[in-house]
Amino acid sequence: MAQIKQLKYFAGGEWLESKTEKYMDIYNPSTGEVIAKTPCCTSDEVEYAIKCAKEAFGPWSNTPVMKRVQVLYKFRELLIENMDELAKLCAIEHGKVLSEAKGDILKVKEPVEHAISAPSLTMGDSMRDTSSGYDTTLYYEPVGVFAGIVPFNFPGMIPMGWMVPMCIACGNTIVLKLASMTPMTAMRLCELLEEAGLPKGVVNLVTCSRVEADIFLTHPDVKGITFVGSTSVGQHIYATAAAHGKRVQCLCEAKNHALVLEDAALERSARGIINSAFGCAGERCMALPVVVAQDTIADQLVAYLKQFASELKVGPAYLPESKLGPVVSAAHKKSVLDWIQKGLDEGATMVLDGRDVKVEGAENGFYIGPTILDNVTEDMTVGTQEIFGPVLCIKRVKGFEEGLAIMNRNPFANGSVIFTQNGYYAREFAKRTDGGMVGVNVGIPVPVGVFPFTGHKNSFIGDLHCLGKDGFRFFTETKAVTTRWFDEEEMKATHVDTWDGSVGGGE
Repeated sequence: MAQIKQLKYFAGGEWLESKTEKYMDIYNPSTGEVIAKTPCCTSDEVEYAIKCAKEAFGPWSNTPVMKRVQVLYKFRELLIENMDELAKLCAIEHGKVLSEAKGDILKVKEPVEHAISAPSLTMGDSMRDTSSGYDTTLYYEPVGVFAGIVPFNFPGMIPMGWMVPMCIACGNTIVLKLASMTPMTAMRLCELLEEAGLPKGVVNLVTCSRVEADIFLTHPDVKGITFVGSTSVGQHIYATAAAHGKRVQCLCEAKNHALVLEDAALERSARGIINSAFGCAGERCMALPVVVAQDTIADQLVAYLKQFASELKVGPAYLPESKLGPVVSAAHKKSVLDWIQKGLDEGATMVLDGRDVKVEGAENGFYIGPTILDNVTEDMTVGTQEIFGPVLCIKRVKGFEEGLAIMNRNPFANGSVIFTQNGYYAREFAKRTDGGMVGVNVGIPVPVGVFPFTGHKNSFIGDLHCLGKDGFRFFTETKAVTTRWFDEEEMKATHVDTWDGSVGGGE
């Protein structure tokens, strides 16, 4: 058995040994073995990371944006050079199969490339003679220290793609609270940021419990919080941090649905659904765990889904031939298994049972095979609440209107999908669905990073989403400067108008 590595936290440009007495186990979910231990950082250590970020903010925010993005240019090169190593690390600590893990790292590169455009994004606006002799210029400025609170499911993309690039390109600094189950990919990416020339204290990393993480929500030096995780925790973070004057974005749970109409390209649609439902073992907020099928084609669709899901090879994430890896932990495996049993208890029909899957040579891994439950109705929680595992639920409807109504009654609205060849229904669906990210014959309708990640309803709490122009605005604040220069006559004036040029077109 390989030696278990004891991890450090990163603050002020140094990897530091924690003084904590509590370390949290990191598993390789493909084998069930402990591969590392990460510290539950103390309150003092979290405060120190914030202090380092605050001290770095002044010099970094005053660094010209052209120079700031040079670090990201170099970081992008290092991502490409180290892609295979990073993908393997992600697969080992999380359980994504290699192709999915590579996608996780590519989804770091994509927002980095967008953040590199910060010089044009941060260009302000100006107007001469907003009032006679008055000129106004609008600037976009850095905000300060941010905290990023990270989930386990995308160890690379979320901390180092969604959170860090635009934050630092805009001149801010950040402390990341990494997921204790999957911190190693982000730690390695942080090393590459160091190698790219990032100054000390601009990015800092800690692992800790919720108790220490709550420090971010009230700390006077933290100006904003970006969070990805459960809705209940997001509600707590938003309520607490907003009450302390911080800007907050919380990306939360989902239960995405796809409506499959009778005119859909059925076999191709079924293959897209399989990818969307079982990719990343269902551990993503844009997974597709519910299909709403029109009655006339439901039996045929379910037959396709059962066939294609049965063909997925379940195996260790680090083997190229594996198409479905394990879930992240033993506790999460139990949670998913409990949900499957709950669905059966509620009256769902088992089409494909993945509960007893065996993986030769990796018997202690946290595996669940693809599972399909049919005849799921609206009153069943299995089809309404987030499971976050390789479980697909089938709901049956008579037609478009009934299907859309069922989808819109769900409390979550991250994404929604329609499979159809009918342009009218596709247009109506895109207009009337509550989903914030909509797919027409696209099972995972996540737009590329130049667009925001636009969840709705209980899937998002806040005003500005991450990524795209929303993400840029979240990490900047505006400042309007109005200027008036006096000529010889004006210098002698004895009267100043009440509004002093602030009424457009004034004399």
